[in-house]
Amino acid sequence: MRIVSGIQPTGNIHIGNYLGAIKQWISLQEKNECVFMIVDLHALTAPYDQKTLQEKITEKLIAYVAAGVDPEKAIIFVQSEVKEHTELAWLLNTICPVGELERMTQYKDKSKKFKDNVNAGLLNYPVLMAADILLYKAEGVPVGKDQAQHVEMTRTLAKKFNSKFGKTFPEPKELMPEFGSKIMSLTDPKKKMSKSDDPKSYISLFDLPEDIEKKIMASETDSGKAVIFNVTKKPGISNLLTIYSILEGKPISAIEKQFKGKGYGDFKKSLAKTVINYLEPFRRKQKELLSREVYVQEILKKGKARAKTMAETTMQEVREKMGLSS
Repeated sequence: MRIVSGIQPTGNIHIGNYLGAIKQWISLQEKNECVFMIVDLHALTAPYDQKTLQEKITEKLIAYVAAGVDPEKAIIFVQSEVKEHTELAWLLNTICPVGELERMTQYKDKSKKFKDNVNAGLLNYPVLMAADILLYKAEGVPVGKDQAQHVEMTRTLAKKFNSKFGKTFPEPKELMPEFGSKIMSLTDPKKKMSKSDDPKSYISLFDLPEDIEKKIMASETDSGKAVIFNVTKKPGISNLLTIYSILEGKPISAIEKQFKGKGYGDFKKSLAKTVINYLEPFRRKQKELLSREVYVQEILKKGKARAKTMAETTMQEVREKMGLSS
């Protein structure tokens, strides 16, 4: 199966990104053809610092590889370095109804969050994402729950293009983990964990052990002391139980049993230890990669060449079918 996914370079990759997407990438790369990108063009739709963008792109590549993405098994590259992404996005814009874009939940949420920067790129974000996916004729897209609506839009555009111009694109399906596709904020468990929020609200993959412990011990929980999973009544402890369950590979019922009769303090201390131990190899690998600049840049160079070959082939077919010069 051809798999495509990507993460923006801005902000720190946190445990929610890892559990919702990157952890899937690592298992998918073993038996599938995987294309993973650093989506810098998407990052331009929200406020960002252009002076540090290139540095952030390198940081994200290092994060991918440190977390277990293997450049020998997957194509890793920077979205803006393959110009066919923007070309296909424009062509898809010509068949995309504006109403479809206006109903997107992420557009509504980000419009509220960045009231001074409601730009056309924010509205067209799902079309560029569709181009990212369709350009490589993806069949599967590993995403968190918040991006599932965009994959649905991608299927709609693929269907519409195929109907109008002839069979060209597969209709990709979203690949979500059965459990943990949406990790919530540590400070507001009714809100998704986000790298654009206060650093206290998320655990970065490369946080120091003392910072991880501090964040978990200070995380918002609920009334009562029982360590019980109940998203409606106990969203805080349920979120922490989800993280614990995935990292330990234990069912939630076993963890509830383990902490029966104990309070939140004991549970949080144990969770902090689990998170610290799980992320320790990531920190070690990051340190190693930071000293191997030539190797890191070589990964992106090779990835760009492979991605470009695939993208050019697709665009030649698209142009011909749309009546454009190829």
